[in-house]
Amino acid sequence: MNNHLRTQIDKLKKDILDLGEFVQEQMSKSILAVKNFDESLAREVQHNDNEIDRREVEIEEQCLQLLALHQPVAVDLRFIVSVLKINNDLERIGDLSSNIAQRAKYLARKNKLPPPFDLDQMSQLTSEMLSNALEALVNMDSELANEVCLKDQKVDDLNRQTYHNVFKKIKQSPQNTEDLIHYLTISRNLERIADYATNIAEDVIYMVEGIIVRHSNIEI
Repeated sequence: MNNHLRTQIDKLKKDILDLGEFVQEQMSKSILAVKNFDESLAREVQHNDNEIDRREVEIEEQCLQLLALHQPVAVDLRFIVSVLKINNDLERIGDLSSNIAQRAKYLARKNKLPPPFDLDQMSQLTSEMLSNALEALVNMDSELANEVCLKDQKVDDLNRQTYHNVFKKIKQSPQNTEDLIHYLTISRNLERIADYATNIAEDVIYMVEGIIVRHSNIEI
């Protein structure tokens, strides 16, 4: 690999990791806004979504330029292709965090109904999955990426339990239906964030091992 390509790939890695850290911070703030009924913090998360979008476009342009100008092969090609996918996943997590913030704004203006599910457990597990997926990316650690993939089912189970809890509470207190539906949406958004964290982990496995585990029968 020539020095110019090496320098550009190093910059690309730094930029995708910086975006990952920023996205993770916005997700954490969106959950905090829900827990504390903090409308101001929720607005901050929504405002920062534009910055995530801007960075996502810049990283995509970097990837396309590297592919067009250097025609990389083997490990470098897998890295750039994976960054393109991870970049999109991070942008989607930013959108979901903004959506959670929107629900937080609504709940802050209402009766401050407590969550009908274990928000602490679900948000902590989802945050750990995203954090570990990014750590796996930093260290090119396919073993840690495998662990992220294995946790996704737990978040799915928690989301299903939320549906049961919400519909039960709607029957008990129909006057709280709108608030409860907003909490249901928050749970669904967390479940989707966990899916994207899993996608990132699968892309790390592809980068390190050259194995595509998504939509396959491979045991991970």
